[in-house]
Order: sequence, then C-alpha cells, then structure tokens
Amino acid sequence: MTNAASPEVRKGGNPFGAHRVLQPKGDLPQPARKLDNCMDYIYDNEILVDVDTLNIDSASFTQIKAEAAGDEEKIKSSILSIVAERGKMQNPVTGSGGMFYGRVAMVGPAMEGKTDLKPGDKLASLVSLSLTPLKIEKILGLKKGTEQVNVQAKAILFESGIYAKIPTDMPEKLALAILDVAGAPAQTAKLVRPNQVVVIIGAGGKSGILCAYEASKIAGVAGIVVGLEYSREACDKVREFGFCDHVIQANATDALDCHKKMMEATGGKEADVVINCVNIPNTEMASVLMCKDQGIVYFFSMATSFTKAALGAEGVGKDVTMLVGNGYTRHHAETTLNILRESPAIRAAYEKQFA
Repeated sequence: MTNAASPEVRKGGNPFGAHRVLQPKGDLPQPARKLDNCMDYIYDNEILVDVDTLNIDSASFTQIKAEAAGDEEKIKSSILSIVAERGKMQNPVTGSGGMFYGRVAMVGPAMEGKTDLKPGDKLASLVSLSLTPLKIEKILGLKKGTEQVNVQAKAILFESGIYAKIPTDMPEKLALAILDVAGAPAQTAKLVRPNQVVVIIGAGGKSGILCAYEASKIAGVAGIVVGLEYSREACDKVREFGFCDHVIQANATDALDCHKKMMEATGGKEADVVINCVNIPNTEMASVLMCKDQGIVYFFSMATSFTKAALGAEGVGKDVTMLVGNGYTRHHAETTLNILRESPAIRAAYEKQFA
C-alpha cells in the first residue's frame, strides 16, 4: 500500500501531461473530458503541490454562482462535483478553469535541472485549472467578493506547466488574485502604442483596471483611453482610479449603444485597440463595432464566442484583427506584479479586496 505522504514515482510521463488523460485517450489535458487525478503517485517529470486556494476563472465562477442563486453551499457542491467528475476544475458550461496557489510537496526526479522549485516553495500556477489534475479533500470556504476558494487539495504541474513563485513584497492572496489575470495587462502592454484610442470593456473589473493602467501609461497624454462599464457604481470606481480619459455607462451586449456613446466620447474616433475583459456572453459585437478598420480586438474574456465574433465582424464589414485571450505571454507575471509596485492606488484597493 502506497503511503500518501510519500507518493510512488512512475516513469514515462509525457511533457504536456497526456499520460494523465483518461477520456478520450490521445487528447491533451485541456480538451480532455477526464483526467487521472490520483495523488498516490506522481510521474518523474511532474511536480506535486499542496493547494491552499483556488482562484476560479471569472466567467466560470459567475456561471456557477448564478446557477446556485448565490448559495454558498451549492457553489461548493458544484465545484466538488465538477472536480470529481473530470479530475480537474473545468466548468462544463464555460470550458474555463482558473489557477491555484500552494506549496511544493514533491518534485519529480526527472525535473532536476529543469526547474528551480524545491519542496516548501510557495507558488501560483500560471496554467489553467482546466488542464490541471486536481484532488480536493475539503473546501474550507469562499472569500466574499472574490472568486477565491480556500481548500485542502493537491494538484499536479506538468513538465510544460508554467508558474510564478510568490513574491515576498506583497501578501500571497493579493499576488494570486492578480496573477490569475496576468495575461490581460501584459497583452495590453504589447498591443497599445502611443497616441492611440483604446477602449476597455469592463474597465472596473479586476483585469480591466490593470489594463486601463497599462493603456494609460503607454497611450500617453495624446492618447485616449475609454472605460466602459454597466453600472453607475462601476463607472464611479473607474473614474476614481483616474486611468481612463472617458468613462461610458453602457450595456456591452448592446453594440449600437456602445458604439454611439464611444463616438461621442472620442469626438468621432473609433478605437485602435479594444480590450474585452467582461465575464458575460454576447459582448462580441460591441467590441467589433467600436474598433476601426485595421484595428485590434483583444478578447480576454472566456465568455467569448469566437464564432459570433468572426461572423459578426464579417456581417458589419469590419476588417479587424481579433486575438484570442491567451492567458500567457512572455514575462506576463512580472509585468502584472509590477503594476502593484508602481500604483499605490491599485495596490491599496486590491489589498482591501483580496489580501
């Protein structure tokens, strides 16, 4: 019988984790329906982690919360049911996952020289929970006002998996919260150029505020950054941070109204770059319509239907480049952590909410 504290080590693990796929065989872990989440053994090229907190993807958490009518016990039950069925935290409706925070329990011997991790190191995963073998022993609670779920659990990082060591100059839960959306501000930094018009849909959300900061910094005084939010309270929040030159209150599912209000705010200029950070469906056409020909639309939201976006752009004759919201871009963790170091306003607000 295998001692749970000292997992058996097996050989022959695939670098991308295909050896953990149960159904259908031959798939990669993300599109697979079910993963092997047994933690009684690890493969020699895996890293075993004791997980303290799950940060559920915003679109996924919103869907689960709505289905549970906000009932905390039902939310917990839904998460446990998904993980039990799939061996990973992959919402069957949104297809998305999230990320985790934890401590390294064991590093497979084949990872020597390939990683600087050692047992006891604190880390945040930068790969999705939708491809991560996960075994939840117990859900301890939900952090109110966030998508964070405190757990007793174990997870596996594959050889190809990326991660960030938790920095020592900020609270762990704060780092976890922003690393979950690190791809958005880092991609914003790559896409925006000086003097451009930039629209951020969902500018008052966790990722939206970070994107607005980067867009404002790069577009500069001659650029225009427009923040769009649904509620008056969210609009006031965006104004308080001060990163957006104009704040629009509009429903992002109403493409024509969004376009009209943006054109009024910018003096008739369509956006060079549109960044969609919302966690609800049917916002594709607002994103496309507000973008100028030859402009860029970046869909960070996992609620996006790329069929609607592609066919919708064709239908209104918009020649725009549309980018899938890849949660990874080179140096994205450091780029995003540096925002907290550079902006006292963002750090103070996020510490209050997440830390």
